[in-house]
Amino acid sequence: MKKGIIGKKLGMTQIFDEVGNVIPVTLIEAGPCPIAQKKTVEIDGYEALQLAFMDCREKVVSAPELGHLKKAGIGAKKHLKEFRLADCSAYNVGDVVSVDTFAAGDKVDITGTTKGRGYTGAIKRWNLHKLRMTHGVGPVHRQSGSMGVIDPARIFKNKKMAGQYGNEQVTIQNLAVVKIDAEKNLIAVKGAVPGAKGGIVFIRDSVKA
Repeated sequence: MKKGIIGKKLGMTQIFDEVGNVIPVTLIEAGPCPIAQKKTVEIDGYEALQLAFMDCREKVVSAPELGHLKKAGIGAKKHLKEFRLADCSAYNVGDVVSVDTFAAGDKVDITGTTKGRGYTGAIKRWNLHKLRMTHGVGPVHRQSGSMGVIDPARIFKNKKMAGQYGNEQVTIQNLAVVKIDAEKNLIAVKGAVPGAKGGIVFIRDSVKA
């Protein structure tokens, strides 16, 4: 990985290119992210940068974390995230990583937390087929069919059943950066991004580009 940044999903809109084609994009407020810690091979065994994002009140942050941030010369921040970069020599603690580290045309991977949907049936959770709606089949139609066989008289592990759906970390790969607005700290990415409006996302350069 060569670059990364923390952002907040603002929502979706559309952009028209030079030809007039409509491009659906997700707007993300990315950065500015001051560097709270720099990890090195000599001390930590690997190279990484710890970025901070989003101002908040001091009482929201724990005392050890607040001391850690103040040591780096940074005020209270709500989010911290570590990015393992291939080369961290150009960065120092206190430097600010801004959205202009990316450019239009770049390919990025974006990680976010999907919307939580609570306890959900198997049809919505796993896209299973409904039972037949004909006479004699019922009384419930939106449920799984046979769960197993008589021998062994048990349900195997990993059977697709009802349960918690959503609220999990998902990474969408190879998304194209359509536009950068450095003044407003905005990045427009083609397509959808995991999570609800206001959700925190992590943007990295794509590993498959």
